[in-house]
Amino acid sequence: MAPAFVYLLRCSDGSLYCGWTADVAKRLAAHTAGRASRYTASRAPVALAAAWEVPTRTDARRLEARIKRLPRARKLALAGGAPPAGATAVRLPVPAP
Repeated sequence: MAPAFVYLLRCSDGSLYCGWTADVAKRLAAHTAGRASRYTASRAPVALAAAWEVPTRTDARRLEARIKRLPRARKLALAGGAPPAGATAVRLPVPAP
């Protein structure tokens, strides 16, 4: 079974968006183009704040739900610190402007 990913995005209004995917780069491109969700479409441009790899899609959905229940301060701490339990931080190349 292929791994899945949970990610946090920073939106142009300063809000944070959490989601999960099987391909972070492709999903980020869809968010940036305004095609991935209504929430980020109205708050573009978006930037990847953090991404974590988990073993399965089920784990990704569970972690996404856990993160969405966290207060903003805790989400900001996750974006700048260690990955949540059961996840591995992912480093993606930052595209050139």
